[in-house]
Amino acid sequence: MTCAAVLVAAGSGSRLGADVPKAFVPLAGRTLLEHAVARFVSHPDVDRVVVVAPADRVDDAARLAGVPAVAGGDTRQRSVGAGLAAVGDARLVLVHDVARAFVPTAVIAAVVAALRAGAVAAIPVLAVHDTIRRVDAAGELVEVVDRASLVAVQTPQGFRRDVLAAAHEAGRGRSATDDAALVEALGHTVVAVPGAEEAFKITRPWDLAVAEAVAARVHPAAT
Repeated sequence: MTCAAVLVAAGSGSRLGADVPKAFVPLAGRTLLEHAVARFVSHPDVDRVVVVAPADRVDDAARLAGVPAVAGGDTRQRSVGAGLAAVGDARLVLVHDVARAFVPTAVIAAVVAALRAGAVAAIPVLAVHDTIRRVDAAGELVEVVDRASLVAVQTPQGFRRDVLAAAHEAGRGRSATDDAALVEALGHTVVAVPGAEEAFKITRPWDLAVAEAVAARVHPAAT
């Protein structure tokens, strides 16, 4: 079963405080896009990679990534849809946020393995270690939530291509931020596989500082 990866790189980077789109922020001598793409183009389970970039950065993205790039839309859902339309005849599709630039190759392998074992959708998850509490409408603390029943969802999220395409078609106009939720809305089961701390999302300046340390360990020659 041919597997394609759609790397979503159309974010603005405003919360990161960057003056360029997030995917083009430099980190240890390479952009976040380059760090993320490297995890997929060399992966034995991934046959092709497509990058979804800001409309005015498509050529730059293709040059940096060394793979085809297409223009994203004004929502994440539309951006994923643009990538999905560009994966050719792939039967399995991974959707990954470039902001999770250091996802371990073992996580990618686990998602693909779940799909090849028969799942129609698979997502990596991590246990929640912080104490979680609810707040009311006034911002007052209410009860403590049992964290044993909670997980944090990461990417890549993996899908059978026909299922993901049907979910996007059915979810038109919903502006969903999570592809697995669209698939679940069609009544399909999404299975969980182990995620990894290294697959954290780079969103704020603090995350970028942590990513600098990770990049120095992963690519010491680039620092």
